[in-house]
Amino acid sequence: MQTQKPSVSLIRATSYEREALRESLETLLEPLGGIAAFVKKGDRVLLKPNLLTGSRPTKECTTRPELVYAVAQMVIEVGGKPFLGDSPAFGSAKGVAAANGLLPILAELNIPIVEFHGQRYQTVNEEFNHLRLCKEAMEADVVINLPKVKSHMQLTLTLGVKNLFGCVPGKMKAWWHMEAGKDANRFAQMLVETARTINPNLTILDGIIGHEGNGPSGGEPRQLGVLAAAANVFALDRAMVEVLNVPPAQVPTVAASQKLGICPELADIEFPNLSPDLLQIEDWRLPDTLMPIDFAMPRVIKSTFKHLYIRFIKEPMSTYGKG
Repeated sequence: MQTQKPSVSLIRATSYEREALRESLETLLEPLGGIAAFVKKGDRVLLKPNLLTGSRPTKECTTRPELVYAVAQMVIEVGGKPFLGDSPAFGSAKGVAAANGLLPILAELNIPIVEFHGQRYQTVNEEFNHLRLCKEAMEADVVINLPKVKSHMQLTLTLGVKNLFGCVPGKMKAWWHMEAGKDANRFAQMLVETARTINPNLTILDGIIGHEGNGPSGGEPRQLGVLAAAANVFALDRAMVEVLNVPPAQVPTVAASQKLGICPELADIEFPNLSPDLLQIEDWRLPDTLMPIDFAMPRVIKSTFKHLYIRFIKEPMSTYGKG
């Protein structure tokens, strides 16, 4: 029996204005069956944006509020119950959402923000049995992943797979930066296993304006003019490195997914709208230098998290599964 090729929808989009963005999203999702192909009436739908930081709100470090609003509105229209959740690198989800202008749109649509706290976990697999995922993410009926296109000083690029690291509670994220921080390939494999376990139903990538250079927060905005969507997050990331003209081997998360055999080759991906070569740019700016994952963690913090981690892994764990 022939398996169906994964489909990645790519379109040009230049505006975050509400009506124009809504029209772009409908065009983007139409070949995938529209939002109704992913969300049924009564579904609890996690919207997982990139809420990295509240400290540089004008630098396009986070998923745009307009995109969150438009997707949430589409979810509500088909009877879904959206909620927004994340475990930001710096601060609380609510604090980062406030700094980046999300609170008014969430209030308008009556969408709650869920903090991904670390009390309950899902163990991924034996090799990564230290990795725990938030129950709030694992118990959602539907996960819609809303990443931002950004360069990244430790991982070259951050796209759909890396965004799901936000489903790991903050203290556990710090542990992983310490545990695998000197080995970008192992860190990337952990990110791929996280993405495979969460298995987002839909990923919609915000590439209208990206963040290039010394990302994920120290770079600058870059008009890219792209929206991408796929049910297969690994296929989406593979397509986007082609758009950005970055070799897959240079992006640890893509290389790790290829090594594990879960990233399709470009020739095995369907492109119902535009193909990557029609959107490709030659001058996307990558970081000036690549840093180790744990480069920003002072010794005292590493020591603290080591002790916290020892406490965590002794706590009783439960296993959860997304329906």
